[in-house]
Amino acid sequence: MILAIDVGNTNIVFGGIENSKTIFISRLNTDKDKTEDEYAVIFKTLIEINGGSAQDFDGAIISSVVPQLNDVIKKAIRILTKCETIIVGPGVKTGLDIKIDNPATLGSDIVVGCVAAIAQYPKPLIVIDMGTATTMVVVDKDGIYRGGMIAPGVKVALESLTSNTAQLPAISLDAPKKSIGTNTADCMRSGIVFGNAAMIDGMIDRISLEIDGQPTIVATGGLSSKIISNCCHKILIDNDLLIKGLEIIYNKNKE
Repeated sequence: MILAIDVGNTNIVFGGIENSKTIFISRLNTDKDKTEDEYAVIFKTLIEINGGSAQDFDGAIISSVVPQLNDVIKKAIRILTKCETIIVGPGVKTGLDIKIDNPATLGSDIVVGCVAAIAQYPKPLIVIDMGTATTMVVVDKDGIYRGGMIAPGVKVALESLTSNTAQLPAISLDAPKKSIGTNTADCMRSGIVFGNAAMIDGMIDRISLEIDGQPTIVATGGLSSKIISNCCHKILIDNDLLIKGLEIIYNKNKE
């Protein structure tokens, strides 16, 4: 079994995968102040909660957008499993053909998501990842990465709204019953939930005009279930997408 870890700005997605089957998947808060020993304890606990053992793993792979945690997480895995760890980045084979202005600037999480989507779904593809930022990226009918867009994430937008206004309360991300709110909380929910859903639908329409073929649309990320169900387009939700992509890349590089 492979230990696959995606380190994001807000959450770390941590899972075990074997022969393309996700054995378990967990999420924890990203904490830049924790040591390798502290992360090793957390990972051990999550593995055992899911019925496993550190000895179950043959290898490990990390994608990360938080570079200062790369060595910390790598050392934690070494403490726990004694496995060597691949970190997705320069020199690691991914199989993704990237055609943008500067391919070296593309985030490893986006690379991993696209690799998994290409392996599972018909092309062309629009891959949506809803985390700290909302990203929408495009893979054309030939499997070439063509670029995309980045918008503020749902929680980032909501936190900005509540922290910069004196009278707007903190709210849940449950969709209201209708678009026209009749109280402050429902007005905010409409703007955040339906507004983000409308943004995604609108960007899909714009992207579809610029690519050849009808795209398959796949969404992942911790907040995708809150928003995607309110979109008008048919969008597949795959919360294991990054874990599956990490296994594919691991297998390309395990020698």
